[in-house]
Amino acid sequence: MESLTQFSHLLDQSFAGISFGRMLLAGSVLFFALLLRNILSLLLARTLVAAARRTAGEMDDMLLEQLKRPTSFLVLIGGLWLATSLLALPRQPIDLAADADELIRLLFIINIGWFMFNLIGLLDAWLSHWTQKTESTLDDHLLPFIRKGLRSFIIIMMGLMLAQTLGYPISGLIASLGIGGLAVALAAKDSLSNIFGSLMIILDRPFQIGDWVKAGDVEGTVEEIGFRSTRIRTFAKTLVTIPNNTLTNQAINNFSRMPKRRIKMSVGISYATTPTQMRNAIENIRTLLREHPAIDQEFFLVNFTDFGASSLDILVYCFTRTTVWGDYLDARQDVCLKIMDILEEMGLEIAFPSRTIYLSQTKGNAGLPIS
Repeated sequence: MESLTQFSHLLDQSFAGISFGRMLLAGSVLFFALLLRNILSLLLARTLVAAARRTAGEMDDMLLEQLKRPTSFLVLIGGLWLATSLLALPRQPIDLAADADELIRLLFIINIGWFMFNLIGLLDAWLSHWTQKTESTLDDHLLPFIRKGLRSFIIIMMGLMLAQTLGYPISGLIASLGIGGLAVALAAKDSLSNIFGSLMIILDRPFQIGDWVKAGDVEGTVEEIGFRSTRIRTFAKTLVTIPNNTLTNQAINNFSRMPKRRIKMSVGISYATTPTQMRNAIENIRTLLREHPAIDQEFFLVNFTDFGASSLDILVYCFTRTTVWGDYLDARQDVCLKIMDILEEMGLEIAFPSRTIYLSQTKGNAGLPIS
């Protein structure tokens, strides 16, 4: 009984205005907070393993993994807040209570920033999974830029909140950042417009690396897509760099997206051709296209269209099944040669530019044509 009285008397003793009893109680709270933190970490780890077994996806596993440490740290912050409340820290001559509250607010802000920073990793994993399903590689290049930009924004905002909590005025800093940002935006207007052009290319996906495109007067193969510009290798093997802002404001013709290639030609035969021969020639060319293995059968035209200056013109309009440039040229060449064979078998001549001149005699009405 006497020892209990001595222990109670010891607890009533104080140091720096704080009784040993309150110190013991606050220490007990911190101990249990640490214990609860370890238990929570263990539970989250087991929950993470169980969730990984139940679901095939990885997003829920990653969410629990990102939540585990900030949540455990939040329990520790709560224990520290409760311990400082139990201590009843003095406010004179030094305001320890205000300092403790400020420290807890700082730790809470850091914890929230830590959690948001980890969520960017989760967002990055989700976007990476989404970009793997797309054919374009441009979104793969821009994904690190988006991740770094969001994380930088979180760090800046957390720094401003910490500065405000510590009592530093941030209104002047924000105003100066606004003026400085305006100056930078005006100076980097073209660069920013090119970056937004890159984002528009991601959204619209008019082309990807390796596509054969024509933009304005530039025609070639897309070799590289960057944040500021796109590089196109022309067929003359020169490299043309086009700003993305300029590229997005132009009509882009993507030849690699063609499902088939077009053959369009005008076959001119001589005026010595009779109507019957013309009808037979048209029908024979149609049969040729109908039976040719390289010609798409969905749509083709063969028609006598014009009385030209020196020929009777037959329009041949069709599409090849292949889109490969070399195979297309082989198919076009074969069609042209077989049309020549048809006309030769029929005894028809392919016309060439010629002129017939009629000379009149001074006496009489006879006229002598001279070709």
